[in-house]
Amino acid sequence: MNQLELKYGNNPHQKPARISIDEPNQLPLTVLNGKAGYINLLDALNGWQLVRELKEATGLPAATSFKHVSPTSAAIGRRLPEVLKKISFVEDIAGLDDSPLASAYVRARGTDRMCSFGDFVALSDVCDVVTAQCIKREVSDGVIAPGYEPEALKILQSKRNGNYTVLQIDPSYEPSEIETKDVFGITFTQHRNDLKIDESLLDNIVTANTQLSLENKQDLLIGLITLKYTQSNSVCYSYQGQAIGVGAGQQSRIHCTRLAGDKADTWFLRQHPKVLDLQFREDLGRANRDNVIDSYINQNEEDVCAEGIWQQYFTRQPQPLTDGEKKEFLSSISGVSLASDAFFPFSDNIKRAVKSGVSYVVQPGGSIRDDAVIDECNTHNIVMVCNGIRLFHH
Repeated sequence: MNQLELKYGNNPHQKPARISIDEPNQLPLTVLNGKAGYINLLDALNGWQLVRELKEATGLPAATSFKHVSPTSAAIGRRLPEVLKKISFVEDIAGLDDSPLASAYVRARGTDRMCSFGDFVALSDVCDVVTAQCIKREVSDGVIAPGYEPEALKILQSKRNGNYTVLQIDPSYEPSEIETKDVFGITFTQHRNDLKIDESLLDNIVTANTQLSLENKQDLLIGLITLKYTQSNSVCYSYQGQAIGVGAGQQSRIHCTRLAGDKADTWFLRQHPKVLDLQFREDLGRANRDNVIDSYINQNEEDVCAEGIWQQYFTRQPQPLTDGEKKEFLSSISGVSLASDAFFPFSDNIKRAVKSGVSYVVQPGGSIRDDAVIDECNTHNIVMVCNGIRLFHH
């Protein structure tokens, strides 16, 4: 098969729609269940490239959660600490510790749970039963992987009343070096972004502090590979094997840094003792819990905890999480990595990053104010790499 008909394009009024490949080639993906949409397939194909490269760069299984053609997060299969199991609502799933792929998925899906709602999942490895069990309980549009264990496929086929989209990708498929797309009837042609991202891109350390561990390098690579498939401008914070804040599609660099930093802060604050101690009603669904937690952490904590309202969500009235408590908790965070898809034009980006515990930075460099950015890093003992590589994606 060299083409696949779709229900519609970006919007329901955009018909007809399809994906295709030039004959005599065959499409490298197979629909095992459901029916993929136009945006689903953009997410799936970008997501597959991301996890394939992430596994190649780190040697570990990888997963990503895509939404509207940008990753909400990406992660590798490091063992899950109990606190991450709790904030992702997977403490009850047996076998998580024995499935690096499931651990990668839980990390990726659990990072930005607001943005991951209704996502498309990409997995670097054959989907096992534990990973399928984790996927089944989340609100999601579909998944792409190089294969599925028979029982895992049955689990996924039962999702969404049998309409969950399950795609299988040929892992040996390599596209042409030249890619094209049409905009307003005009064809754009360019060399595909096949830049290999590995540790060699982390050699040019420009700060006084030059200490990078293997784990630090992995986090920086996670950031760079995530940015390679994120709508630009973009910035990515990563920590202990996963992207924890992605700021995508902003016109200014500082807005990318703020947006991604705010998301990283929320991810950390989900681990605050007061958040972990929230006693939810058993009949409150997972998505609603995520909404309540986000409101509790951010601007509406007083409303969430107000007399006469808290009973909608909790079995016990919670105490508000104060601004002082949030600031104190976040001030203890360090070891976060920050990647940028283009140079930092001003040192304000570093000043904002420090507030979210950033200790390691990778960016192209090349700004006329590089010295000011480096000086700001040195002020905070941050390690910064300038690799000369821009990673715009549109």
